[in-house]
Amino acid sequence: MANDSVMVIVAHPDDAEFLAGGATALWTRDGKEVIYVIVTNGDKGSEDPDITSEELAAVRRVEQQQAADGLGVAKVLFLGYEDGMLEPSLDLRRDLARVIRTHVPHTVVTFDPTVRFITDNYPNHPDHRATGDATLDAVFPAARDRLTFPELLAEGLTPHKVREVWLGAGSRANHWVDIEPVLSKKIAALKKHESQLAEMDLDEFIPQMAKDSAKGSPHTYAEGFRRVVLD
Repeated sequence: MANDSVMVIVAHPDDAEFLAGGATALWTRDGKEVIYVIVTNGDKGSEDPDITSEELAAVRRVEQQQAADGLGVAKVLFLGYEDGMLEPSLDLRRDLARVIRTHVPHTVVTFDPTVRFITDNYPNHPDHRATGDATLDAVFPAARDRLTFPELLAEGLTPHKVREVWLGAGSRANHWVDIEPVLSKKIAALKKHESQLAEMDLDEFIPQMAKDSAKGSPHTYAEGFRRVVLD
């Protein structure tokens, strides 16, 4: 990856577009390389009694790839953990340290794991919090320190220091991305996730979500992040 590249690490298919679909569209438009890392296979998110977990996982994988393609994402990595059962385990930390050392991103985007409620009527999914926790621990110190997970060294993966972490879906944003020029691309990407969002009016929901996220910024439509610059 280029030295200004971005890795977006999320729990489920469609999380990346909600969290940073607009920012991703801007980054790829400007020539930055973006990689998605999807931790779980999304095999639980359906009320359809006729679909199996295996079938759902396959559908969501295709949907995620199509959404990523529409935003110009360079690569989508699927780690394949079970949906709804995620824990910030050492295995997950090692797997994330592995992809960070492999692809050496400048910036990592993930969930703010400290957030228990995203809105007054939406508890934060436990997989989101587990992903955020494991990602932060993979960034610092696991991916950086040579003697952490020596098996990664044995695989030829040398330490890598991520320079910035952007935490989304939080309440303490200190950095906003103006996504008004690419709002339609974010919406179009989310519409690829038909198995999850077919009944949602994304043309109304996403602009309102972006307006809410823009509060405290000079923008009308934005994605807000807690941006942490690492020494």
